[in-house]
Amino acid sequence: MPSLRTIRRLYAVFFFGLFLFLLWRADFSHLQGYEVDLLLELDPLTALAGGLSSGTLYRGLALSLLVIIPTLFFGRFFCAWVCPLGILNQFFSHLFQRLRPAEAYRRNRYHPLFRVKYYLLFGLLVLAAFGVLQTGLLDPIALLTRSFVVGVWPALQQSGVDLYLLQPHFLGGAWISLLLLAILLANRFMTRFWCRVACPLGALLGLLSWRSLFRIRRDVDKCNDCSHCLEFCQGGSDPNGALRVSECHLCMNCIEQCPSAALHYGLPQPRSSLGNAVDLSRRRLVESGVAAALFAPMLRSSYSAASTPHPTMIRPPGALTETDFLARCIKCAACMRVCPTNVLQPALLEGGVEALWTPILVNRLGYCEYHCVLCGQVCPTGAIRPLTVQEKVGTPGQTGTGSAAPIQLGTAFFDQGRCLPWAMATPCIVCEEVCPTSPKAIWFKTVEVTNRQGQSVAVKQPYLDPVLCIGCGICENKCPVTDLAAVRVTSVGESRSRHNKMILPG
Repeated sequence: MPSLRTIRRLYAVFFFGLFLFLLWRADFSHLQGYEVDLLLELDPLTALAGGLSSGTLYRGLALSLLVIIPTLFFGRFFCAWVCPLGILNQFFSHLFQRLRPAEAYRRNRYHPLFRVKYYLLFGLLVLAAFGVLQTGLLDPIALLTRSFVVGVWPALQQSGVDLYLLQPHFLGGAWISLLLLAILLANRFMTRFWCRVACPLGALLGLLSWRSLFRIRRDVDKCNDCSHCLEFCQGGSDPNGALRVSECHLCMNCIEQCPSAALHYGLPQPRSSLGNAVDLSRRRLVESGVAAALFAPMLRSSYSAASTPHPTMIRPPGALTETDFLARCIKCAACMRVCPTNVLQPALLEGGVEALWTPILVNRLGYCEYHCVLCGQVCPTGAIRPLTVQEKVGTPGQTGTGSAAPIQLGTAFFDQGRCLPWAMATPCIVCEEVCPTSPKAIWFKTVEVTNRQGQSVAVKQPYLDPVLCIGCGICENKCPVTDLAAVRVTSVGESRSRHNKMILPG
């Protein structure tokens, strides 16, 4: 019969493989029929923080109960058995650390540094209570998904692995990739450094598990204090003494390492040792909460696209109003993975710190495909609501803000100083040809102009009908002026905002 550790390893391989499989299927050509956001919806931290920041629990996040309820009874199993970042950290820890037993015993003892993750968790939850959702920056499922989408997957595509229709390029992708690389390299200095020290989801699961009924138990009569159980302990939970239950990942390594069979997993026995409570400093906890509470209004008082519309903060179709969007978006980049044209990009600081790494449209890299609604289908939190194609494109001939009107992402504007027919007497009709609306939002006026040689040239000078423009960005993307396009889309006129509008005469 296989050991518990062997079973755990099989589960770890399965769930990491499931993460890779779902991320591979999260492609516009493979998506149909697959719950590609399953692991993101299982995340209890996403459910809790999103509920605090938005005041609602998106229906898919009810799946997080499948993690929360077993954790209350069986302990912090998610970290070693299910979490893909935890599994990856354990692999790199095993790869990097070839230690002598005495050194392994020293490194795998509990350290007060492990408290940091609880203070981070509390600070992030206080921020969420003030409506500032930033858990996605550090949540392991969102972090790993984002890192693979904008870093690992594009690198594999560059190496010849067919993962995208076209080679994608992402703004700030190098920084996101460096964060993942730093997390993995930290395992060189401490086993599962991220999981032990900085993971807010691990901290939440630790708090849920510290009174769990089933746990690692030590028979004090059988134990000879050899400390062999510390050699491969993943959590640094001190199984050789009073077990720190909130730090135990249930890797089961200690049970197999014990030469006297003093350790077992299950209910308490007459000679079982007691466990330790969560090691926290109330003063540090209060300081973390106060710091977060003070930081929240500072974020809100600095520039934010939620208060002042920014021309480049063009959100995907179906995105909620900016305030509600930021209260739900966990920056997981699932929408960027499924986008067929690579137009969705992680925002930098265009919309303020709050909006860092949330999705925006960068039309020089792609455009919003007219009949595509995939981003709303994979969003795990409802920050981008699911749309049908009919809801997105509207009814032909309908304009304005009614239910039959198309979704408008922004409005295109011509830069006549860069437009070939306007500035250089050079014929060009690309923008009108690619415009997908019916009737087309771009129209021409044929005029006779005189070039430098004194010759009369007939050109079609483009104009835009802002009532028909949906802001899809294909005109900007296909404009032959390749650096700074002669037609550019800004966020003004977007359907999701009642305030970011143009005031037109008449």
